[in-house]
Amino acid sequence: MRDPLELLDIPSLLGEEDRDIQATVAGFLAEQARPHVADWFEAGALPREFARELGKLGVLGMHLEGYGCAGTSATAYGLACLELEAVDSGIRSFVSVQGSLSMFSIHRYGSEEQKLEWLPRLAAGEAIGCFGLTEPDFGSNPSGMRTRAVRDGGDWILDGTKMWITNGGWADVATVWANTDEGVRGFLVPRGTPGFSTRDIGRKLSMRASVTSELVLEGVRLPDSARLPGATSLGAPLSCLNEARFGIVFGAVGAARDCVEVALDYAGARVQFDRPIAGFQLTQRKLASMTLAVSNAMLLALHLAGLKEAGRIRPEQISAGKLNNVEAAITVARESRTILGANGISLEYSPLRHANNLESVLTYEGTSEIHALAIGQALTGLSAYRG
Repeated sequence: MRDPLELLDIPSLLGEEDRDIQATVAGFLAEQARPHVADWFEAGALPREFARELGKLGVLGMHLEGYGCAGTSATAYGLACLELEAVDSGIRSFVSVQGSLSMFSIHRYGSEEQKLEWLPRLAAGEAIGCFGLTEPDFGSNPSGMRTRAVRDGGDWILDGTKMWITNGGWADVATVWANTDEGVRGFLVPRGTPGFSTRDIGRKLSMRASVTSELVLEGVRLPDSARLPGATSLGAPLSCLNEARFGIVFGAVGAARDCVEVALDYAGARVQFDRPIAGFQLTQRKLASMTLAVSNAMLLALHLAGLKEAGRIRPEQISAGKLNNVEAAITVARESRTILGANGISLEYSPLRHANNLESVLTYEGTSEIHALAIGQALTGLSAYRG
């Protein structure tokens, strides 16, 4: 059995159009990314020109309507994220930030002029966007952000620092969130604006095939037309994060599925004690447990996609999906590595690379602890982290 999801015949649950989109994305990645991703990870860089290829593929903002976006179903977008992360979390992260954070923030909260200026270019990969919310001292508690925007006549002056920003060093436009006297507001900051600079974060042990940066704003002057007019509270950036987290729910399944596929192939070919290790009871127990974990995660992802398409999904349900699927994926990745033995620490095989990447996925866009508390609040009606 090549695809572990075939055990429960999960592919049969997908519609024809969704399957076609998934196959198209998988085929593109098999040619354009898989042969190179280990080198990208080792070099600590994703080629910038790859953004245009992803734009041509149509996955950037694919779940948005109009402005050069395909307007696909939530399921189709999730399946694309699955295939992207099956290759590398860094690639899925680029697409998530571009489409579900940068583009979604403009699509949902921007003016018509902002949408026309940025969305077609971002969808084509001709421009790159990032999303500046997290700060050095405020990750899980974004309401405490220190970045400030103050009015100065008809303009705004922004000062502050954002940290751990995916795509930051590449971004042609940054969606930056700041506290104001009127509450949290979002601003579009084009690269080249005086006082705006970025610094890439190096020496990473995870998400190496991804650009991660610090954003620095020192007296950045912006006209009021740079403000996202529809964003009037902290709820705006949090809604963007829920869009991105939905993609992670599927992406984690892709990473885990790839690990099981590699483990199955290796176990069938690796001979010890005169027979393939796939024939040993302990190995089969590992493979069975991992396949069930991937299958359960996929069924949860598809259920959440159905809720999203029906307009009934709630934030705590997305929290449940991210918490469950990322924790399942990192467990599968580590277990898969044990089947590969010493070969598992080599970049010739993907499980340990996936495990390293998933350490970041476990933390970003809401740590496991925060998502557990969000679920706890939904269950009890009591907040464990707010007074």
